[in-house]
Amino acid sequence: MKISETDILIVSGLGNSGGEHWQTRWEQKIQSARRVEQANWDRPEFEDWLDHIVDAAKVAAKPVVIVAHSLGAIAVVHAAQRLASLNVKGAFLVAPPGETYMVEHEDIDLKFANVPRDPLPFPSVLVASRNDPFCPHLEAEEWAYAWGSAFSDAGEAGHINTDSGHGPWPEGLMRFAGFLAKI
Repeated sequence: MKISETDILIVSGLGNSGGEHWQTRWEQKIQSARRVEQANWDRPEFEDWLDHIVDAAKVAAKPVVIVAHSLGAIAVVHAAQRLASLNVKGAFLVAPPGETYMVEHEDIDLKFANVPRDPLPFPSVLVASRNDPFCPHLEAEEWAYAWGSAFSDAGEAGHINTDSGHGPWPEGLMRFAGFLAKI
């Protein structure tokens, strides 16, 4: 599948992705990309976030490929069964936070922390770092296995965000292109 044949939905995490974040850069670079907006980026409400993702997929004109980071990746997994009947062709999931982090973070709705273990109804890849301060590597690897996702080890890359030095993140864009080529 080619990028031009898809609607790329950018699903950001807690706090949204700032101007230098790789998701924002990809959104600006990829003509068919658009961000799924949320009513509250700082105090995410579970049902509201899931509804926004599903609604964005419903209005897409082309087959959908989702690019999600952090809590956005967890939201996509929770919304997966609702997305199954829509034209979602794949999900590129990056650096989801671990369950312990979500439970301990006072601004995150606890419903997010009950992460589904069911296989996703579309192809996916999960990219995780060995030293992500928000998710143990083994937990991310176990999720990939449960979801039927290809697992991509990003090495010691922190949370794969601007704070960890991932502004443009060209390696990620290459991984994403490789994923697209397979679906």
